[in-house]
Amino acid sequence: MDITGLDAALSTVSSYDIGSSTSPVTLQEDIGIAMLGKSLDMTQTLGAGMVQMMENSVTPYLGSNIDLYI
Repeated sequence: MDITGLDAALSTVSSYDIGSSTSPVTLQEDIGIAMLGKSLDMTQTLGAGMVQMMENSVTPYLGSNIDLYI
């Protein structure tokens, strides 16, 4: 589990001031949007890995043999 974005989320929550004009709903929306962004980044990374794996599976033995004739 990747928790690299946890510090940013915690700093957002800890910097929240009850007396400020930011409502708790807005804070929840901001955290939700940040989490969605992280999820989309992870999905793109996994998708790129899947594409590379599928490209390699088309010709899995390409380059593993050398034919020499003398």
